[in-house]
Amino acid sequence: MASFTKYQDAVQQMWTAIHNLTAAGHTFRAVIHTDAPTVATDDELADLTQISGTGYPGSNDIQNDMSEASGTATATAVDVVWTAGASDWTSTARYITVYNDTSTGDKLFGAWDYGTTFALVNTETFTLDFGASFATLT
Repeated sequence: MASFTKYQDAVQQMWTAIHNLTAAGHTFRAVIHTDAPTVATDDELADLTQISGTGYPGSNDIQNDMSEASGTATATAVDVVWTAGASDWTSTARYITVYNDTSTGDKLFGAWDYGTTFALVNTETFTLDFGASFATLT
């Protein structure tokens, strides 16, 4: 199972209203990249190296939303599926990051490390499964 870590700057961005996790707020997207997140200093999409090649379709909208009950905020998202097309992914993909596509500079939120690299051949799929939520704040 992939391990999740938040980008440190995302904490400040939550308190300064850069991130709005509600569906009517900001659009969050997920990208696949090759370089390990440097959570202490990475803060925008340009800090990451996305996988390349004609088979990688790019970032996907996670259709985020947020609700609050009894003082706990829960951010949800739909599972994201990438399909390798046109050619194989022959890269060293290992990490997935969610970023705020609405913010200036595409601010980073959190990342998953899959522990080993992966590649796909034409028409194979890769799914980012968020489960019941992708973030909670109590």
